[in-house]
Order: sequence, then C-alpha cells, then structure tokens
Amino acid sequence: MALLITDECINCDVCEPECPNDAIFLGEEHYEIAPDKCTECVGHFAEPQCRTLCPVDCIPLHPDWRESQDELMTKYRRLQGLLEEAAVKVDAA
Repeated sequence: MALLITDECINCDVCEPECPNDAIFLGEEHYEIAPDKCTECVGHFAEPQCRTLCPVDCIPLHPDWRESQDELMTKYRRLQGLLEEAAVKVDAA
C-alpha cells in the first residue's frame, strides 16, 4: 500500500527530505504523498521513514491504494530503473 498524509499534518518538513523515492511534496495545504512513487520504503529501509519521523502520527496507509509487498518491491525496482536493466540482461542471454 502507499501511504497518505492526513490533514493533521503540521508541515514540519521532517518527512519530505527523508523520502528515498521523492514521493513526498508540499501540497496546497499540507504535505502529500504521490502514491505511484510510494513504496513504504520497501527496498530502502525496514520501515517507512516518514511514519517513523512524523511527530504527529498523521501518515496512515492509503485506503484506496492497496499493494502487496511483492507489488511494492516491483514498484521499487521500476523506480530505481532495475526492471529495464533486468529485461536487457535477459534479452542479451
């Protein structure tokens, strides 16, 4: 699942620089997470860094963006450019 920042966000700016996928950005009223870039830090860290650092605990799982751990790992690989690299290696073999 992707994560979601709720309107309880106080715009403390702790989460945005810690996101390894650059999925967090400042929206019109508070920080937001681009679900197509959020891997819950799968592939980078054992726990989502934004949730670990958030002082107001306003980052739940996104109810409309359900993904398995395998799907999150595939998204991580795609974002890191590892899927294309694996396909090229298979084609070359």
